[in-house]
Amino acid sequence: MKLISWNVNGLRAQMRKGFLDKVEELHPDVLCMQEIKLSEGQLTIDLPNYEQYYNYAQRKGYSGTAIFTKKTPLSVHYGIGIAEHDDEGRVITMEFPSFYLVTVYTPNSKRGLERLDYRQVWEDAFLAYLQKLEKTLPVVVCGDMNVAHQDIDLANPSTNHKSAGFTDEERAKFNQLLHHGFIDTFRYFYPDQAEAYTWWSNFARSRERNIGWRIDYFLVSQVLEKQLVSAAIHADVMGSDHCPVELVLGVE
Repeated sequence: MKLISWNVNGLRAQMRKGFLDKVEELHPDVLCMQEIKLSEGQLTIDLPNYEQYYNYAQRKGYSGTAIFTKKTPLSVHYGIGIAEHDDEGRVITMEFPSFYLVTVYTPNSKRGLERLDYRQVWEDAFLAYLQKLEKTLPVVVCGDMNVAHQDIDLANPSTNHKSAGFTDEERAKFNQLLHHGFIDTFRYFYPDQAEAYTWWSNFARSRERNIGWRIDYFLVSQVLEKQLVSAAIHADVMGSDHCPVELVLGVE
């Protein structure tokens, strides 16, 4: 099964930038998207081979997630079941026969770290949610997790230790995910690959110069390790300030 995750930074904008052609080129079995910035009824996408599922934020033009899938899920759940965390459309969970697929758009701590305290609470609730799922089936979690885990995961680590996405607090929460048995699939295949980024600032030709951050991930439960076939970053796919990331699993 080929899975793609992509923070599209506005699905309506993507439709004006050749989104349908990009989906055809990537040909995923399942496409997970974050930051769709949609309200219900704003957009109709003609992809007859895919079932489409959306989790809209209450605030218009903000956040939101979607999953397009060729394979009909056994069940679909929106949010993590906690009201204070579920009004921004950040999580969709699909049940397939051998695993749960969770797409997530982790809250950004924002400039000045004004939302870091909330982010810490959210991270704990999200980990607890994943652990609850794991009691039934292994979990694949993907999305824009808004954190660069290690120095190798961003171009300028020394100057960003107090920046949103690379604080000690955010990195510690990501470490907790790994400590509880989740595998960072890109690093599983490419433990030492530098300059492998998934997000670039829109300023100062950052993408052209590859001054980026790796903040988009596929993580899997430890029990799925033997099913890992390949992982990839599609840095050549344009249209968003993020690029798609890929995981191929040896399951149907």
